[in-house]
Amino acid sequence: MEISAADSFWNEFIERTGADPDSRCAGDLTFESKGFTNDALVALVLSGKKTALFSSFATYAADGEPIPVSGELYIVFDRGQTPRAVIELQSVSVIPFSEVTWAMASLEGECADLEEWRQKTRENLEDEGEVVGFEFRSDIKLIFQTFKVVYRS
Repeated sequence: MEISAADSFWNEFIERTGADPDSRCAGDLTFESKGFTNDALVALVLSGKKTALFSSFATYAADGEPIPVSGELYIVFDRGQTPRAVIELQSVSVIPFSEVTWAMASLEGECADLEEWRQKTRENLEDEGEVVGFEFRSDIKLIFQTFKVVYRS
C-alpha cells in the first residue's frame, strides 16, 4: 500500500522534530485570498510574515465543522498539493468583523492598512456568503486564528 504525500510529510515531521508519535494532524490548509496565489500566501507563512488567518463562523456552522482549537496541528499545502509546513494554532477566538483591529489584521501579512483589510475581507465574505448562504453584516462573526510554523520542508 502506497503512503500519501500528507502521511509521509507528517511522519517526517514527527521523526525530525521529536514530536509525540501519537500527535494527531487536525487537517490540512490551502490558503486562498483575492490578489494572492496560494503559493504567495504559503511563502508569507514560511517567511513568518503571515501568522494569522480569519474564517467566517457562518461557514463552520453551515458545514457542521467544529471550531479549531489552540494547539491543533495542520499541514499547509501549496497549489500543487505538495505539503510545505506544519503549523500549530496558538490562539483561536471569535470576534465580530467590526471589532477587528489593525494589530490583528496585520498578522495576516497581506494588506497595507486596516481599511484595505476591511475592504478585501468584506469582498471575500460576500463571495463566500453567496456560496454558503449568508449575508455580510458588519457584526458577522469571524474566527481569528494565530499560528506558528513548527516544521517546514
